[in-house]
Amino acid sequence: MIKTQVEDGFGTGRRLRLGVEGTAQVVVHPHPPQEESLSTIPYRQYLTDDGTTSGSNDMRVDGSTTPQTFCIKAVEDFNLYIRNIAIVISDAGANLSDFGSIAALTNGIDIKWITQDLGTVDIATGLKSNFDFVQTALGQPAFGTGTSSFRANNVVGTSEAYIPVISFPDLFGFSWGIRLRKGTKDKICFTINDNITSIDRFDALAAGIKF
Repeated sequence: MIKTQVEDGFGTGRRLRLGVEGTAQVVVHPHPPQEESLSTIPYRQYLTDDGTTSGSNDMRVDGSTTPQTFCIKAVEDFNLYIRNIAIVISDAGANLSDFGSIAALTNGIDIKWITQDLGTVDIATGLKSNFDFVQTALGQPAFGTGTSSFRANNVVGTSEAYIPVISFPDLFGFSWGIRLRKGTKDKICFTINDNITSIDRFDALAAGIKF
């Protein structure tokens, strides 16, 4: 039997220890592995019609003839990890079976992750009702009872709103969320395939980290 030991590369004398079941002990950091010289920075941005902070985040558009897309795009200098997307669907008299308070959509809304190496990955497609968004968000945040479940009051004036939060760690098990690699054309997009101009508010705010 040959005995071996693993030491770190910084000359500190620290050695790898194994647990009683032969497992290596590790530290789970709240960010992707990185050099100590790199900083992890909070990041948040609305999905917009041009994918930048200068674009429009008002997703109340007519996509019935020409689908309309709102995105958050990779940036040049930082990797982005998008953990959550907070959605607001507001309309007076909104119910779970409707979209806002209009009838459930005909074609629906698609959420996609588009990358240079993997192509297009469907996160959710054909979301036609408020409930479809709540279900995609795994019922989070959960509040209210009965017909008022998941519905917040007086979000736009006196109009109600559904405010589902899609958590990619919860939905897919990605520790840090969905990655948008720096200097690429990676993006996360919502595509609207119906006319939803009549509701009071529809937007999506992404949050995560950049480093």
